[in-house]
Amino acid sequence: MQTPSDKVVTPLRRLAIHSTTTCSAEATAYGKCILATYADVRKDVCKREFEKFGQCLRQAVRPQDG
Repeated sequence: MQTPSDKVVTPLRRLAIHSTTTCSAEATAYGKCILATYADVRKDVCKREFEKFGQCLRQAVRPQDG
């Protein structure tokens, strides 16, 4: 049996859900960039991928109106 609190989706839960489902393509691209460059770490080397992933997450976890 579910309690009313089981249906509450916290911001952290929304982030976790969307980072692995809604934004999986962006997360994968960022992860591949990090993996490809981890031996030669330089500032902003994966900045574009990180920004796309972050933008996707911000859109996904934004509270829905109504």
